[in-house]
Formats: sequence, structure tokens, C-alpha cells
Amino acid sequence: QVQLVESGGGLVQPGGSLRLSCAASRIIFSSNTMGWYRRQPGKQRELVARITSAGSTTYVDSVKGRFTISRDNAKNTVYLQMNSLKPEDTAVYYCNTFQAISIYWGQGTQVTVSS
Repeated sequence: QVQLVESGGGLVQPGGSLRLSCAASRIIFSSNTMGWYRRQPGKQRELVARITSAGSTTYVDSVKGRFTISRDNAKNTVYLQMNSLKPEDTAVYYCNTFQAISIYWGQGTQVTVSS
């Protein structure tokens, strides 16, 4: 069974930064597209950023220029660097990947942006 374990969430003031990490196991990590999703209070889960095995990236418009997704295939880890955080970035952030018809999620990590 694929395992995804997120870390790095926490409380940060507006304008601050956080880096989320997601360690993957039991997959051929370098071959997988990896994604970060978030569920903001009262909203449905949405895609924040995605990185393919080739390194191509996609971002939701609201985080472009502020967030950066990256991957380290040697460490089986995907990162989400979040800068210039805003209160509306407050959410539970989830790591995601898929294989064939199976979709896998981490347990989520809480990010709270508040003064």
C-alpha cells in the first residue's frame, strides 16, 4: 500500500513562509506525478500544485508566484514552498498521487495563517 506522510504545517503570520514535505513510500516515486491539494474551511478540496515525473508544474491561480512545488527523487519526497502567505491560505494540505485507477492521499497537515 502506498504511503504518503506530510509534515511542515503550523501557525504562521500573514506574509510568512512555510515549507511542506511529503515523504512517499511503496511507489516508484520518480515515475509518479505528485500533487498538493488543500481543503479550506467550508470549501471543497482543491488542487494547489502538481509536478510530473518530468518536472513540469501546474499551479492554481491563487498561489502562482507565491508557492513552488518541487521534488527530490533520491529522497522520495515532494515539497511545497509557500511564501507570502495570506489568511485565505489557511487549510488542511494533502499530498496526493495516483497509480492506474488508484488514488492515494496523505493524512493532511494543517496550515493556519493568522496574526
